[in-house]
Amino acid sequence: MKFHKEGYATLLIAILFSTIIISIAKLVFPEFSIAHWFAYLLSGFLLIVVIQFFRHPTREHMLHDNSIIAPADGKVVVIEEVEEPEYFKDKRIQVSIFMSPINVHVNRYPIAGEVTYAKYHAGKFLVASLPKASTENERTTIVVKHPVNGKSILFRQVAGALARRIVMYSKQGDQAVQCGEMGFIKFGSRVDLYLPLDAKLKVKIGDVVTGSQSVIAEF
Repeated sequence: MKFHKEGYATLLIAILFSTIIISIAKLVFPEFSIAHWFAYLLSGFLLIVVIQFFRHPTREHMLHDNSIIAPADGKVVVIEEVEEPEYFKDKRIQVSIFMSPINVHVNRYPIAGEVTYAKYHAGKFLVASLPKASTENERTTIVVKHPVNGKSILFRQVAGALARRIVMYSKQGDQAVQCGEMGFIKFGSRVDLYLPLDAKLKVKIGDVVTGSQSVIAEF
């Protein structure tokens, strides 16, 4: 288990805040031990929350040419046929994975291939479970073209009501490695996948999936 690099600044702020809280408790109540314990407990809770949120577990990655692997940890909340308006401009199967604040928030490539499209969109911070969050919230769109069958997968990092920063490492022209790290979303959100209509789904609504481990679909 490692601590993700995107959490260093947040951890520093948490440590600084904890130090201030403990110092104030000791200054205002120099002999009041209950206030001291409260400050210690609050500081400890805050540090534990930050450390668990930015945890980066070591995993053995599943690498399969014909499989589309989960790009994130979370629960499958949407499976439906939709019109994808940004890149494909045709019908696709949308699979959405909701990440709660307790999930690992590392995002990974679902397939290997060339990154043919990568774009960041500023936007709102609606609740991530709302359908319009996919088109109105802060988000990124990444498309990867499979090197063997030539099919493309679009996936989208979508910010939520708590998420205030999306990190995307992808750039157009990059060579994506299946299960390789492509980004991070802070404090809860979701990832949408847009799959070809002939993809064979291996999940259903309500399934809990693990990034780089669970098979979402097969070509």
